[in-house]
Amino acid sequence: MKATGTDLPTAAWVVALSGLDRMGPARLGALLGRWEPEEAWRQVLGGAVHRDRRVVAEARRLDATLSARWRRDAAGIDVAARWAAHVAAGVGVLARGQTGFPAPLADDLEPPPVVFHQGSLSTLDRPRVAVVGTRRCTHAGRATARQLGRDLSSAGVCVVSGLARGIDGEAHSGALEAAVRGGAAPAAVVGTGLDVIYPSANTELWNRVAALGTVLSEYPLGTRPQAWRFPARNRIIAALADLVVVVESHAQGGSLHTVDAALERGRPVMAVPGPVRSPASVGTNELLVAGSGVVRDADDVLLALGLDSGAARRGWGDSCGSGSEHLDAPVGSGTFGATVLEALGWEPATVEEVAGRIDAPLVEVAVALSRMERDGLLARHGSWLERRDLPP
Repeated sequence: MKATGTDLPTAAWVVALSGLDRMGPARLGALLGRWEPEEAWRQVLGGAVHRDRRVVAEARRLDATLSARWRRDAAGIDVAARWAAHVAAGVGVLARGQTGFPAPLADDLEPPPVVFHQGSLSTLDRPRVAVVGTRRCTHAGRATARQLGRDLSSAGVCVVSGLARGIDGEAHSGALEAAVRGGAAPAAVVGTGLDVIYPSANTELWNRVAALGTVLSEYPLGTRPQAWRFPARNRIIAALADLVVVVESHAQGGSLHTVDAALERGRPVMAVPGPVRSPASVGTNELLVAGSGVVRDADDVLLALGLDSGAARRGWGDSCGSGSEHLDAPVGSGTFGATVLEALGWEPATVEEVAGRIDAPLVEVAVALSRMERDGLLARHGSWLERRDLPP
């Protein structure tokens, strides 16, 4: 270690910690939950973090062998050089709790302890829809994903995806087509360091998303792709989304990890129906049988968000920056939002109960309640939602 605490910002120590071997989100979160970043680094250098009961309780499989490995590796790391590399690459670093950390992630079930980003995080200050699906997609699936990305962006919605081959890339490509004409810029969540473009075939797409919108990761520069990192990435996609749309999915597809993560978080899931004999539509058709909303076009998604295409375009106009009064108003102040809030009342209730009280589609009610929760009007306790008693 060649730098002292007076030389470096707090984020530098987070960068150093996150780059240690087998330092996943749970372990990093345990360390940062126990100590301030610089002190956590000192504890790692001391080689005894495995003896701290609080850290061990929150981390996963942290034993003496891993603690010794961290100590050995940390002794050879130049913290200042690691930090300088991120600064030189134009990579922003925000630890959870710092000003500017994405609000949808801050109170997530499994919040990332740190976010690395290229581009502007203000991209996320809009309604957000995750468009996901299989890499082994059909031509029709590609066209559908691109059209959805284009139309949602034109309507002022930030399209979130994983910059993977297939459906992800097509959704982002469509969103970029609209973004250059004044639509909402897209956001991407990746499972590598921001200097390790994966897949390499998407290099141009990655760079365009970073230039117009934002690319996020929870891993420092140099992090290579590993299989376990992508399901971890999918939980962040689900956490960012107000709603998840699956365009095509095989029976056992990675996009279904995103669906599971979305359902755990109370995010509505919708799916595009496909031919019953197409392997690429088995997963999406099963989602529809299970009760997910049907997506025929972007209007179905906008309706589920409580928006209409005309209102969204009027609200966001030609700018990708500031929002409109229409979309920035508290959800409870709109006609449908007020109805949902009144139906919730002052006793805890589930989404299903609220939807039943007003005989409204479950997806629409879930989206409205999710946005109210985001705006601080509601508190969530497991599957129960409860109205907050806000000051006048």
